[in-house]
Amino acid sequence: MDFESWTIFALFWIVFVTTPGPNAVNCISNGMTYGFRHASWGIFAVMCQATLFLILSALGVTALLLASPTAFFWAKIIGAGFLIYLGIKGWINAGKVITARETKSKSIFWRSFMIAVINAKSVAGYMAAFSQFVRTDVPVWDQMWVIMPTALSISVLVYAGYTALGVWMGRMAFGMILHKQFRRVMAVCFVVYGVILGGTSAPQFSRS
Repeated sequence: MDFESWTIFALFWIVFVTTPGPNAVNCISNGMTYGFRHASWGIFAVMCQATLFLILSALGVTALLLASPTAFFWAKIIGAGFLIYLGIKGWINAGKVITARETKSKSIFWRSFMIAVINAKSVAGYMAAFSQFVRTDVPVWDQMWVIMPTALSISVLVYAGYTALGVWMGRMAFGMILHKQFRRVMAVCFVVYGVILGGTSAPQFSRS
């Protein structure tokens, strides 16, 4: 990948990961609730998902998933249900005071990892990256030495920023009422993402 192509790819990835989605909402929520040290497990989870998806994209598994409407349909349905569940649970727990000691790090990790994996935006983004920026005349794994460090570095900076934003908002003099309302807004975002994901999963019937 030459410098011009790398620059275009880096700009694409910056736009891709900074666009608010379930991962961003989750990082902000984690930061507000657990503080940066514990919430960093959520960032690590997103990085694990990104690494996994980059490798799968290189192997063509993601392309195979998109080529199978049935598999993609059920993946999106399951993802939609999980996001709606998280939203409802978040709404119910919005008024509860949660401390970092009450939550295990592995719980934050796996919750964040599941949110990242079921995110249809991720599948589309990785497919776009590989279809637009990977050269067919050069071995894929030779290009991965450039693509992976670039994508992961940008991702960790962005999601660390979202987490820090959550920590900052949590420390502001909101008061318990406003803090509760914001956590409910985050919960509603999960439900909205789930509904949108489920809506786009609905089979399309052509009119005869």
